[in-house]
Amino acid sequence: MVENVIWPAALDANLTRAEGRRVAKDLAVAEPTVDEIAKAVQQVGYDAKIEREKTYPREYEQRGRVLVKNADDATKSDLLGAVAAYLGVMRE
Repeated sequence: MVENVIWPAALDANLTRAEGRRVAKDLAVAEPTVDEIAKAVQQVGYDAKIEREKTYPREYEQRGRVLVKNADDATKSDLLGAVAAYLGVMRE
């Protein structure tokens, strides 16, 4: 069982690809929180665990990360795309 890690930076519309964004700009949302990401992961159908005491290596601010369990049937790109789409819907 492999755990996927989703950092808020991967879905942040305010960041460039070089700064860590992993999804298309039109899918990304501004300053996503780990709580929003965890909720979106659960909507997609996976178990999420929030780790708040973590800092993305390219950032200084501690925003945490979300561990996704049992996502072996999806690639990381597919998982990020689905989570980003749910984040967009949740923010509307």
